[in-house]
Amino acid sequence: MRLSRDFFERDALEVAPDLLGKALVSRLPGLPQRRLIISETEVYRGEEDTACHAHRGRTRRTEPLYMAGGHFYIYLCYGIHWLLNAVTGPAGRPQGVLIRACRGYEGPGRLTKYLGVTGELNCAGVDICPHLWFEDEGRVVNITTAPRVGIAYASAEDRVRPWRFIEVK
Repeated sequence: MRLSRDFFERDALEVAPDLLGKALVSRLPGLPQRRLIISETEVYRGEEDTACHAHRGRTRRTEPLYMAGGHFYIYLCYGIHWLLNAVTGPAGRPQGVLIRACRGYEGPGRLTKYLGVTGELNCAGVDICPHLWFEDEGRVVNITTAPRVGIAYASAEDRVRPWRFIEVK
């Protein structure tokens, strides 16, 4: 069953662990339908979170994070990799969940490359986008937490937050 917008209109700290075990499905023109199981997520939560892109406020790039939960925030990292995030929470409160890994695809850039995801889907609604969506197939997973990775620029306090959620195999 496709996840509705309501699923994403909650705080990122609730959504991130709930996405583990869910399917991420792409059906892009010219490519076969592809389905991956989410195994790792990471939370970025508001202007007060120095690791969040919205930390310095609203910009053209961060505008999707200020939308109501249930939209995609897809951005180019280091000019090479597209990274996929689901915007969460109420409009005006920037937060989101990075899809960091899926079973068989460790690394957010690898999974978007396999799925064919690019910035063209940025801001699309997760509940209505015909090319990319999340499904609940009833899978239950065990979860552990860890600090986020790749955020050396963030404050010491934000670097150690256990806001990475990982499926325990």
